[in-house]
Amino acid sequence: MKKNKNFIASMLVILFMFTMIQIPINKVQASETNDTVYLKIRYNRVDRDYNDWNVWYWEKDKEGKMATFSGEDIDGKFTVIKADKKMNQLFFIIRKGNWDEKATGDEVIDLNNGDREIIINQEKKGVNREDKELNRHYNNIKLNLHYCRNDKNYDSWDVWSWCDDNDAKGYQFTKEDEYGKVAEINKSNENNKKEISFIIRKGEDNWTSKDIDKDRSIDLAYANNKGEINAYILDGDEKVYMNIDDQARNRITSLKIDSINEINFKLNVENFNVENFILKENGIVISKDLYSIDLDKSGVKGSIKLKKNIDLKKIYSLEIPGYGMKNADLRKVYESKEFENLYSYDGNLGAIYNNNETNFILWAPTASDVKVALYGKDGKSYCSPVEKTLDMIKGENGIWTAKENGDLDGVYYNYLVTINGKENEVTDPYAKAVGVNGNRGMVVNLESTNPSGWENDKRPELKNPTDATIYEMHIRDLSIDENSGINLEYRGKYKGVWQDGTTIPDGDIKTGVAHLKELGVNTVQLMPSFDYTSVDETKLNVPQFNWGYDPQNYNVPEGSYSSNPYDGKIRIKEFKEMVNELHKQGIRVIMDVVYNHTDSSQNSMLNLAVPDYYYRQDAEGNFSNGSGCRSEVASDRSMARKLIIDSVKYWIEEYHIDGFRFDLMANHDIETMKQIRNELDKIDKDILMYGEGWAGGPCALPEKKQSLKINASEFGKMQIGMFSDDIRDGLKGNVFNDIEPAFINGQPGFEDWVKFGIVGSTKHDNIDYGRVNYSKKPWANEPYQAINYVSCHDDLTLWDRLQTVEPNKSDKELQDMNKIAAAVVFTSQGIPFIQAGEEFARTKVNEDGSLNKNSYTSSDEVNKLDWNRIEKYRNLYEYYKGLIELRKSHKAFRMGKTEDIQQNLKFLEKGKDFNEDNVVAYTLDGKAVGDNWGNIAVIFNSNSKPVEITLPDNNWTIVVNKDKAGVEGLSKVEGGKISVPANTSYVLVDTESYEENNNVK
Repeated sequence: MKKNKNFIASMLVILFMFTMIQIPINKVQASETNDTVYLKIRYNRVDRDYNDWNVWYWEKDKEGKMATFSGEDIDGKFTVIKADKKMNQLFFIIRKGNWDEKATGDEVIDLNNGDREIIINQEKKGVNREDKELNRHYNNIKLNLHYCRNDKNYDSWDVWSWCDDNDAKGYQFTKEDEYGKVAEINKSNENNKKEISFIIRKGEDNWTSKDIDKDRSIDLAYANNKGEINAYILDGDEKVYMNIDDQARNRITSLKIDSINEINFKLNVENFNVENFILKENGIVISKDLYSIDLDKSGVKGSIKLKKNIDLKKIYSLEIPGYGMKNADLRKVYESKEFENLYSYDGNLGAIYNNNETNFILWAPTASDVKVALYGKDGKSYCSPVEKTLDMIKGENGIWTAKENGDLDGVYYNYLVTINGKENEVTDPYAKAVGVNGNRGMVVNLESTNPSGWENDKRPELKNPTDATIYEMHIRDLSIDENSGINLEYRGKYKGVWQDGTTIPDGDIKTGVAHLKELGVNTVQLMPSFDYTSVDETKLNVPQFNWGYDPQNYNVPEGSYSSNPYDGKIRIKEFKEMVNELHKQGIRVIMDVVYNHTDSSQNSMLNLAVPDYYYRQDAEGNFSNGSGCRSEVASDRSMARKLIIDSVKYWIEEYHIDGFRFDLMANHDIETMKQIRNELDKIDKDILMYGEGWAGGPCALPEKKQSLKINASEFGKMQIGMFSDDIRDGLKGNVFNDIEPAFINGQPGFEDWVKFGIVGSTKHDNIDYGRVNYSKKPWANEPYQAINYVSCHDDLTLWDRLQTVEPNKSDKELQDMNKIAAAVVFTSQGIPFIQAGEEFARTKVNEDGSLNKNSYTSSDEVNKLDWNRIEKYRNLYEYYKGLIELRKSHKAFRMGKTEDIQQNLKFLEKGKDFNEDNVVAYTLDGKAVGDNWGNIAVIFNSNSKPVEITLPDNNWTIVVNKDKAGVEGLSKVEGGKISVPANTSYVLVDTESYEENNNVK
């Protein structure tokens, strides 16, 4: 009889489940008809700052509505709008706030085209739009179902989910966030279903009850490009919310400890009663007479001020009936001396390996529990389950430690960090090796990654920073061209950078490193090449491109440039091999480092490990956006500073890197940059260090602490260089105005800008600083603090800029202007810098024929170095080559001290030595600075007519003119007057010293 009862019960459960799956009751989407059109509107900003942006949409003759962005991936944010096809058209505008700003005009969508994805790409100037069929074909779907119960009782609740009849099963709520519990539902969608369905039930397979008596489905239109969906469910509410802020539950949205005695809060509604507040310390209620509550005028936020100092080792929480409970996060208190004294740590972090054991050390002072998850050694199974977990022990100064015996070389790992009841999986911020796409750290025996002869690698000699000639290049650009002559399997890779002896097919034009040596550069600056997010390393058979300013793991090379991104060791070995081979060719290697932000902020490894610590916040508690990329790393906080300094030292010691270019250096505080320089000097004083002396947006760091160009005096005589936008824009025009002319275009008024650059931005009596637009006083203390350039990866290439400003000029006339710009850069004091391909008129042209000024995600066809252009622009190339040889051979163009420049560089005067605008001329005393040439004269005439110049001495030999540059004599000038042709640079040497030395250095 007992068996019969169980049988009947089982049959009833099966029948109930069958009914649930096969015959959905009152399905939420049942009201939709064949006339419902799904429209995914995607917004992709260059600066990645989507704060307060939304979509305003309307049907013709109807009132408008606002749609918030609910989904996000590397291609931007998006929202999904359902429209009635019978309306024929839908209109929309992307705007900020309540019409504070507009990104588009009125955009229209033809609803007769069916389900569509509309992509609005926001670039520095304007937008472009792309329309395509809406994609619902994801091989794998991941639904993160966030569930909130007002009674906080989640016992026995789970999710029954299906895409089709064959894959229905139950899923547990395994995680927790500030909203509630989270179930991760992973589905293989081999049958290309268009939606994923679910029921929230109680009693697991016994089905004792359901949250609501309806099946609910989510259209795959809501999935991001990885097939991921986030949905929010409130108990008893049948609606599926796609954005956490769209649902109506009263809740505490923010609780932050901002000082040693102040906690700030924010709710999502007004008109609450502060008398109902219950403040707790480690779960114990704090008496109301020990704190006061102040509301601000908004009525939704305020502060709790305690009469005693907060104990930073304890957990503080706020409970409000009807609003729930929230634990306080740390925020601006991170900036306090109390926090720094408690939690600064100066020891090693990361996975510390030897062949007998590995010690794992993580700094996570706000965590309540941390574990190490070990995944085994199979890098191809990058979604494989955890094989073993290690409990970590909390120590002093906020660190957690664990030890595992045995040889763990090649074992993949992550940390499981629990904060405020939520467990985050965190890639080690100090990981030295990672798996594919950088999502898992890897324990590594670094000695096994050393290429042959690594122990004998030596840094090429550089006696003075001003001896460097810097060539900015992107690893993929250098070799990806089919005419590069580089082995097919090496193109776009680390190995493609150093393959020697290459030429274009059936030609004698040198390519790759052979070209660099022939050109004469002695230093390459690699665009970001530590691990970044925007290229999917699992799909390298599909062309993908990014500049790399979206860093993910600071201490690991980018995997897409390696021959096998699944093996954590290969990218390390191939990067070292590249450095080693370049050193053998006499070329130093500088890394472009992006420590000012990470690609992801809220979900970055740094923020998941210690929420809010590594990034500065604004007054509202949002991430400050000084980088223009949604965040700015708080370098002034001790452990963020340590992370940067440790990383820089690691790249030098492990990879033999020769220098660093700091992206948006003004996001970093002055003290951090000085400490970095001090650490570099301990290793090798010849290591170069420079960066952009500006930020990418409003920075939360006080201006007086920012590493801005105007604050360069704070560096004293330290070798910390900054890019000179003065000489850049003085030569070619305002970088933010593509058609504005300047000195090389024959535009008067830029002479003092150019002169300012010529003296390396140092103090000089012959300059009228009132005429230098960006700098009203010298900012470099010594010439090695100025980086002189006219083009880099940002904005239009120099050649494209010339074409844009002077569309009616001939190719020859454009080359003449290009030559003047190059001649100024290479004869100026300071450190010269050029963009790869500038020497052969590099151009970036889109498929539609337009010029591309922001090619950070453009195709290889746009970004590649087109080696065939050298043949067409052979004379320009030889000119650059000659200028580099001139500079390398003669110390007068690369003095090391401001004092030497002041005493030995004299500008000729208008009205005395010449009478025209658009002329800059000066003389150098070469002998006084150890040059074997005596008197040297340099003249730049950007006029469209010849100009007569009176020189201080007689009898000169010309070594640079309009057509040629170098150290060989081209012609002689008898007497002290010379006529300089239109659009021409001249370099002359007094004939006596020239002949005496016979061009010998």
